[in-house]
Amino acid sequence: MNHPILWAAVGTGFTFLMTALGAATVLVFRGKTSPALQRVFLGFAAGVMIAASVFSLLLPAIEEGEAAGLPGWLPAAGGFVLGVLFLWGMDSLLPHLHPDAPDPEGVPSSWRRTTLMVLAVTLHNIPEGMAVGLSFALAAQHSGGGLTAALALAIGIGLQNFPEGAAISLPLRQEGVPAGRAFLYGALSGLVEPVFGVLVVLAAGNIQPFMPWLLSFAAGTMLYVVTEELIPQAHLGEHSNTGTISVMVGFVVMMVLDIALG
Repeated sequence: MNHPILWAAVGTGFTFLMTALGAATVLVFRGKTSPALQRVFLGFAAGVMIAASVFSLLLPAIEEGEAAGLPGWLPAAGGFVLGVLFLWGMDSLLPHLHPDAPDPEGVPSSWRRTTLMVLAVTLHNIPEGMAVGLSFALAAQHSGGGLTAALALAIGIGLQNFPEGAAISLPLRQEGVPAGRAFLYGALSGLVEPVFGVLVVLAAGNIQPFMPWLLSFAAGTMLYVVTEELIPQAHLGEHSNTGTISVMVGFVVMMVLDIALG
């Protein structure tokens, strides 16, 4: 594998395409998805991201750290904590509004509700792009070894990006945004994935000794999104067991993809 940047661009391009396809549902459906279906989608996304964080990021981080002569837990735990702090800081500072939330989060802003809603999903797409990009960078450092695992991660992230795209475009339509513009905003929210995916590959190529730290950093950011946003929303309502089962299904799907293709 001689072109890690190209591979990362292809992998994150696929995840971006899946986000755009999900956003395109606003061109077909005018109504909002049911709360039960939203819980299924959110739970599935959470399960995929938990499994990806463990099998595609933390375990390779431990292996890479030990190969570099470090205690495996050091870069895994250190990078993880840094990733959590990074996304917590962005979540606290960047103005954004989650769908169905009454008030925006982050520093006070006069930005429109639609802008704040797009920023909420965009913020949470950053870790996914980093994770896919780092997986391809890791495969490149091992002369193509682990390429199928990187592809599995891209497929898993792409699967959960489809409902994620719909989750931003459909609420925007309910806010009165024209269907075409709601699709555009939903699709653009996933554009940060190829951007950060390629950027992290460029960084990893220049600071190879920090690869285990970068892998666990991405894991920390992803699990922050899962615990702060996805799992709580997947368990809203009276019948939250659908959200729980969806988390389990998402975890198993991503685990099987990683092991079968890894």
